[in-house]
Amino acid sequence: MPSPRTVAPRTERERGAGTILALGLGLLLVLGCGAVALFGQALAASARAAGAADLAALAAADAERGLTSGPACGAAQRVAQANGAELVVCEVEAPRSAVRVIVQIETGAPWDPVRGRARAGPPP
Repeated sequence: MPSPRTVAPRTERERGAGTILALGLGLLLVLGCGAVALFGQALAASARAAGAADLAALAAADAERGLTSGPACGAAQRVAQANGAELVVCEVEAPRSAVRVIVQIETGAPWDPVRGRARAGPPP
């Protein structure tokens, strides 16, 4: 006849420890996924702001050179708005007709708006 298996006695302290560990790991996983999503949102907003700044600076430089009608900063404002950004700074460098712009995009995230900077015109 086979002998009965002996089982180590369980203590009350060990009851439910696996459940708490699994819940803690699940919470850690959810928080990690949230952090990765916020980081991705920041990268995407940064790329959008850089693209909007580049296009606004190019449009302003074209207007400054007379290739399009209207003031340089007006062209930069129109292009920035068309790309979902707000023009913050528009400076025309008089001697060389270069244009510097700064745009910002509201992300709705807990950090400040994302800014993009660009310069267009002849080389310095």
